[in-house]
Amino acid sequence: MLRAVRGGVWLPLPARGGAAQGPAGPAPGPAPQGRLRLSPRRHLQRSPPQQPSQPAAPPPAVGRWLLACSGAVAGAVVLGGVTRLTESGLSMVDWHLVKEMKPPRTQQEWEAEFRKYQQFPEFKILNRDMTLTEFKFIWYMEYSHRMWGRVVGLAYIVPAAYFWRKGWLSRPMKGCVLTLCGLVCFQGLLGWYMVKSGLEEKPDSYDIPRVSQYRLAAHLGSALVLYSASLWTGLSLLLPPHKLPESHQLLRLRQFAHGTTALIFLTALSGAFVAGLDAGLVYNSFPKMGERWIPDDLFAFSPMLRNIFENPTTVQFDHRILGISSVTAVTALYLFSRKIPLPRRTRMAVTSLLAVAYMQVGLGISTLLLYVPTPLAATHQSGSLALLSMALWLMSELRRVPK
Repeated sequence: MLRAVRGGVWLPLPARGGAAQGPAGPAPGPAPQGRLRLSPRRHLQRSPPQQPSQPAAPPPAVGRWLLACSGAVAGAVVLGGVTRLTESGLSMVDWHLVKEMKPPRTQQEWEAEFRKYQQFPEFKILNRDMTLTEFKFIWYMEYSHRMWGRVVGLAYIVPAAYFWRKGWLSRPMKGCVLTLCGLVCFQGLLGWYMVKSGLEEKPDSYDIPRVSQYRLAAHLGSALVLYSASLWTGLSLLLPPHKLPESHQLLRLRQFAHGTTALIFLTALSGAFVAGLDAGLVYNSFPKMGERWIPDDLFAFSPMLRNIFENPTTVQFDHRILGISSVTAVTALYLFSRKIPLPRRTRMAVTSLLAVAYMQVGLGISTLLLYVPTPLAATHQSGSLALLSMALWLMSELRRVPK
């Protein structure tokens, strides 16, 4: 008879005596010769090697948290600009992480705080006629900025610890979050380091006491880095990337967008030197500086390199050139993008960048011509953040899809 074996093949099974054994006894006749295949042989197939599993994407709550943090940093930058414009930054002459969170309440406490302020150069040179009521205003401005900074720190650290404990952060995201939390702590220490430069006695100088423009630029620069990193990461988590064809034109547009964003960042950073030296008050005309395109005192300091960072005329001239270069680059970027088919959301980002760039230039020129009024100057400083945000949004829209 035929017997089934592994592989779907039936083989002859000889009976004793050489005959095939049937169910009722030996069958007459010879046993069937050869093999009868009823089904194809099944081979065991080797499974393909497993690809390394991609880390799970963080939930949308992480992206929304980072966008909220970037908004909090933007608020701190704007409030810091107003504090600088109202000359309130040197009103608090010491720094305590917890102790200073409680403001003075009684008349005696306010008078003691005012007496501490009177021992420093800003009162002795600039504010000798200041009353206690006027002091309270500038003190509360600086106090608001410092308390907002603490809120920003808690907004980063507390949710980060929660998301970490819940296991919502991948390994790369943990490194990013640790860097952001470290940067926000460093930002607070850098702020006090900046304020200390304005409290130092300078016996040989009769200039208006002000913080070091170098430390001010470092303080603003680190805030811009913190803001940009938080906004970029939040957008990357929440906005799905476009699957754009990797053409030569798209590559050039992406590179152009990166260069324009860097130029916008540099222009915003140069504004710290303008604010630190009150350079917006030296030439209040546009497009010329006074009666000349290039002022005579552009390189008045020696050595020449000092003019870039310490000469108010040169600092304002550089800020003008950077601002004009930024709006020119944005315009060229917009015109070049018209030649490339882009998704609707990306097109909106390009158009928004162009609109905010021209609005920012208008605010800057108006601030200059009107001798830097505080509301307009604060709006101009806020506009720099808006412009940087539009540039980062466009970069996020044009980012490569990971393979």
